[in-house]
Amino acid sequence: MSGQATAVDRDVHRRVGVAWRELRRGASTAALRAHLYGEGPDALDLGQVDTLDLLAQVGSCRMGDLAGALRVDPSTATRAVDRLVAEGLAARRRSAADARVVEVALTPAGRCRHDALVRRRRETMAALLAGFDPEEQEQLADLLERLVAAVDDFVATAR
Repeated sequence: MSGQATAVDRDVHRRVGVAWRELRRGASTAALRAHLYGEGPDALDLGQVDTLDLLAQVGSCRMGDLAGALRVDPSTATRAVDRLVAEGLAARRRSAADARVVEVALTPAGRCRHDALVRRRRETMAALLAGFDPEEQEQLADLLERLVAAVDDFVATAR
């Protein structure tokens, strides 16, 4: 009995691994990236989009906190912020609580750009999930949230 369970487990693990790989590949296609994040010189990379998302959520953030929340090295967060600042989408400023601390926040142009990204993502997710009934969509959301938590737990203990 346990031999069958092991074979089933291996097959499920393989299927999830293949689906993960295919999602990663599909999500990184040029056509989808262009649709979601823009094309040409106005295109944003995933690091910039993640940074915009976080800043839109928290308002302003210290660079170290930003890197931690994004789960990236501080130098990676700095590069993403540098590009956003250069494009006028974010600005650095001294903290009101401690003038020695530099925070980063969205500019009005950054807020506008983020709002447009959110609209496109919602439209895209609606189109991608159209083939699932509402109960399946809820189940998928729950399962994906659990998978993200499992990945976070694995990464935290694998260090």
